[in-house]
Amino acid sequence: MRVTIYILFSIFFIQPGNSQNIIPLDTINWEINAQSYVLKNYKGKDAIYIQRGLAYLKDTKFLNGTIEFDVYLTNQQGFPGVRFRASDRNNMESFYLRAHLSGKPDANQVAPVINGITPWQLYFGPRYSFAYDYNYDDWTHVKIVVNGRRAQIYLDYSKTPNLSWDLVHEPREGEIAIGGGGAAAMHYANFKIDKSKYEIVDFKPIKRKPIDGLISQWEVSDIFEEKSVHDPMKLKEIIESRKWGKKIKVEEGTAANIAREVVLIDGTPGNTVFAKIKITSNKDQIKLFEFGYSDRVVAILNGKPIYKGTNRWRSRDYRYLGTIGLFDAIYLNLKKGENTLLFAVSEDFGGWLVTGKFPDQKGIDIE
Repeated sequence: MRVTIYILFSIFFIQPGNSQNIIPLDTINWEINAQSYVLKNYKGKDAIYIQRGLAYLKDTKFLNGTIEFDVYLTNQQGFPGVRFRASDRNNMESFYLRAHLSGKPDANQVAPVINGITPWQLYFGPRYSFAYDYNYDDWTHVKIVVNGRRAQIYLDYSKTPNLSWDLVHEPREGEIAIGGGGAAAMHYANFKIDKSKYEIVDFKPIKRKPIDGLISQWEVSDIFEEKSVHDPMKLKEIIESRKWGKKIKVEEGTAANIAREVVLIDGTPGNTVFAKIKITSNKDQIKLFEFGYSDRVVAILNGKPIYKGTNRWRSRDYRYLGTIGLFDAIYLNLKKGENTLLFAVSEDFGGWLVTGKFPDQKGIDIE
């Protein structure tokens, strides 16, 4: 009888549905998809040591509440964190630590995952990250409180939130996962959720100033191979064979997110689309067009290539982030009447993005 009572007691208090107690980090409670992992006792805690991958909590859906865990950081490049409300494992919210950037303004990151892409090159700056001095000699405690479209981060038992932010996806129940990318593995311990604690306090998200005058909407084509646009003699064929009809709008007052409408990771060959605008000019004239993109672009005006560039992470130096903004410009030789501007935008990771504006719109209409 005593053994039976003990077993029932243990099941009750460790099951994922019981939100106030630590959920053991084991293969019974977690589905582990990682390059490597080890279940071990580390620094006095039962932990999982996980590299390049995620562990999904089994048989538990999360909408609102509190998520807590400990992570033992090193000063090596790694991105340990948590993903939540994973509706299909390609769309979710996330928070991760840039363990190697202690004290830096981008020492961490909140960002959505949209159709398999985490667009931190769009969701950047003090609205989505904060400076923090990490302790490499002890466990770091992470607490996230989620309620509707709002969330807050507390590190190391802070009494006030380190960051408040607006979630991107519509509130929807989904899975929870811990882990991350990067070469450095990290230890996790003391994972628990409490669906009854979802109070948001002193919610003051940082506002982001939108860029004035941006093209508000782009039409995008179906996906194709990037190398197709490298031969100017075949451009006409590539352009004419595209399918159109999907529209993407500017987000964050900064750029349009191609991943909203085109899925990169579904097995379809290619990593490139055309983003298109039409410009009607009242005369032959030259107009300056400021633009941004991620990760690579070929600009084509009226069927002729006029620019090629790279804005990929680390493409210019080892700390170059490839974040999106109006960092490039071209002079467009417009003819009187309708002109078509295409950007062949290619993506690796970090955000599949396009943006642009005419500083002077006199004499032109844009659609």
